[in-house]
Amino acid sequence: MSRALTQPLAQLGRFTLDLIGGLGRVMIFTGRVVSHILRPPFYGRELLSQLLAIGWLSLPVVALTALFTGGALALQIYSGGARFQAEFAVPSIVAIGMVRELGPVLGGLMVAARVSSSIAAEIGTMKVTEQIDALTTLSTNPLKYLVVPRVLAATVSMPILVAVGDIIGIMGGWLVGTTRLEFNSGSYLYNTWTYLEAWDVGSGLVKGAAFGAIVALMGCYHGMMSGRGAQGVGAATKSAVVASSILILAANYALTEVFFTS
Repeated sequence: MSRALTQPLAQLGRFTLDLIGGLGRVMIFTGRVVSHILRPPFYGRELLSQLLAIGWLSLPVVALTALFTGGALALQIYSGGARFQAEFAVPSIVAIGMVRELGPVLGGLMVAARVSSSIAAEIGTMKVTEQIDALTTLSTNPLKYLVVPRVLAATVSMPILVAVGDIIGIMGGWLVGTTRLEFNSGSYLYNTWTYLEAWDVGSGLVKGAAFGAIVALMGCYHGMMSGRGAQGVGAATKSAVVASSILILAANYALTEVFFTS
């Protein structure tokens, strides 16, 4: 068989092996992190610091994203519903769309861009400057001190960010509906409350927790695997954001499928 025919097959094989190897390394890393979560020692101060950095400081970005998304969603649904005389469905569809899909996914992607890159750059720089080696020398497990607090903080704070984003997104749709689309304020809020179910909100919060864990794990993993020098840290940061975003979208479909069939 000629080289022209075998080379594409060889490249496909290398890509497949690299992909499987990468997934295996991520799964092993995740298993090690999970195994350390309930084991002492616990670094409470580091956890509180990460809750502030990941949760509180991400709130403005998530809130603004949700506000404009809710407003744009109301305009689009009204425009599409007008073709079928279904403008009355705007409040319920905005609410359901925000809490089930757009709130968790867009919030997760925004936090991935902000937090995952920051974590990867921070840990990658610590590796380049041999601070991680210094922690090991001082008998401090880097996974316990650096990774576990960040994963816990992101997993806990992300559902809260999603809940706040859902409320602000619905309010963004309400603002546009009452000021631009001439909806009555009381009837808009009534339709929102009537058609929104508890499981709609709950499924979005579960997604938020999963996305938070993904963001922190990808940031920590790529930071720990960072190459030497500024170029290695930059590559780790880029890889963390790309991996987080892709895994969030994949996990969103998987969780939606689970919720749909349950």
